Amino acid sequence: MAGGTGKLTALAIKAAKPGKHFDGGGLFLDVRPTGSRYWRMKYRFGGRENLLAFGVYPEVSLPEARERRDEARRLLRDGTNPAATRDASRDAQRRDVDGIFQAVAEAWLAMKKPEWAPETYRKAKYVVDTYLVPKLGKESIATLTSSQAIDAVEEIAEVAPSLASKARNFLTGIVTYAIRKRLREEGKLLSMKGIAPNRARGHIPAATDPKTVAELARAIDAYVTPVTRGALKLAMLTAMRPGIVASARWEEIDLEAAEWHVPGERMKTGHAHIVSLPTQAVAVLRSMLAYTEGQEYVFPPLARQDTPHLHRDALSRALRLMGFEGRHATHGFRGMLRTVARERLRIDPDILEAQLAHAKKGDVQKAYDRTTFNDERRKAMQAWADYIDRLKSDDKNVTPRKKLKRT
Repeated sequence: MAGGTGKLTALAIKAAKPGKHFDGGGLFLDVRPTGSRYWRMKYRFGGRENLLAFGVYPEVSLPEARERRDEARRLLRDGTNPAATRDASRDAQRRDVDGIFQAVAEAWLAMKKPEWAPETYRKAKYVVDTYLVPKLGKESIATLTSSQAIDAVEEIAEVAPSLASKARNFLTGIVTYAIRKRLREEGKLLSMKGIAPNRARGHIPAATDPKTVAELARAIDAYVTPVTRGALKLAMLTAMRPGIVASARWEEIDLEAAEWHVPGERMKTGHAHIVSLPTQAVAVLRSMLAYTEGQEYVFPPLARQDTPHLHRDALSRALRLMGFEGRHATHGFRGMLRTVARERLRIDPDILEAQLAHAKKGDVQKAYDRTTFNDERRKAMQAWADYIDRLKSDDKNVTPRKKLKRT
């Protein structure tokens, strides 16, 4: 349906019935039985018929549709396929919106979250949000250069050396994701070889001689902030990862059974874990009832902390204030148990590995070995807590005890 000139009019469009209504130059209005009206343009390029979409009427008016048709025909006269130009324009617009580094980083984290253990995701999000986004957040992922990335990683290395290599690896992952999503040119990877190399395994400082263990235990007992003191004690007595300790929930704790049941989604291995609690750890937890009984988390956040529970960084800060920087880290409680309990108490290494909830080595062990040594671990962790108490009361090396065997 068209006017006397053979072209569409506003009145004709309103009265148009389902079908194709041409305006000239390939432009037509496609009216659907539902009443929807779509602007389309037919054209031939390279001997093949093509179709362009110009939008929906009345959002795109008749004059606007004609302008888009005329622009497409100009491109055809110049030997350019208007569909390719449209796609390139759309990609450019998408890159402008979705290709900002912060948006890409957030999308990458969301993509990785189902693959990672909660603690791994928390660490990655912390590094991205705290260090990478403030530095690179407004940059386009399409034009991000290796020198910009290197500058960001080197800045991180100055304030948090332990996180610099993680930041480098995260940057590589984010850029690879952007390439896969066509937000960055194919093959345009970052070149950061040699920047913030991974530190060698075993670098985490830990107190592993009786004298230092005694000094550490006394310093923790004397620390003035009760919440942080309690969390440090629990970390020392259980050797659980600091993030798990800081976010411990009362619903996970069974004080009567002296057990801490950590669900699989909070464990690095993804498997639920039963932590044997010695009487000293139970006493620590009972002392926290005065602060958080009836609440979700065992250890409440300190002043100016915006987390729902004690932030794990509070533990690291406390150790630094106590003079243990470079000598013992919060993660070092795990190495302390593995080394000292093995050497001084002769505890079977399999029992210690079960307490530490380390993943089994080898596919066969991962598939079939479900040994948890619950009874043995209960005895071992009580022996460990008693050993620390003895060290606190006597600086001298404690005579190694008879080996705790598996029963």
